[in-house]
Amino acid sequence: MNKRGSRRTLIGMVVSNKMDKTVVVRVERLVKDQRYKKFVRHYSRFMCHDESNDCSVGDRVQIIEHRPLSKRKRWKVQTTVAKATVV
Repeated sequence: MNKRGSRRTLIGMVVSNKMDKTVVVRVERLVKDQRYKKFVRHYSRFMCHDESNDCSVGDRVQIIEHRPLSKRKRWKVQTTVAKATVV
């Protein structure tokens, strides 16, 4: 039985869905500043594969590492944690 290695999963917010089957997800992490001992927010943006084009801007999604799908896409949307609230 071939078992895949453990693939990283992250939770972030969709910031763009203008491409076909692709969304841009912003993941936030807290890093403690060495000098001031204060937590600072750092953001990373990942291009993720969204096969069914279900995600919209503002959704919180869980993404998982995936094989390279294009030049910049190495992640895939696994589940939608929370849908964006419509005002």
